[in-house]
Amino acid sequence: MHILQSKHTKLNEKESQELLNKLNISKSQLPKILLNDAGIPENCSIGDIIKIERDEEGKINLYYRVVV
Repeated sequence: MHILQSKHTKLNEKESQELLNKLNISKSQLPKILLNDAGIPENCSIGDIIKIERDEEGKINLYYRVVV
């Protein structure tokens, strides 16, 4: 991971279900990220949910993507 790159982490199945229930959405409604994207962790597969943490002006913003 590059120093300027946002932190990407793979959610486990329990965390994924909690997120989907909290947001009341399905995986297909999440924004997509490609499997060959350089930022995603190595152990990811299609259908996994990735949490992206961006530090913007001292505030951490969370973004979620599903691997396609």
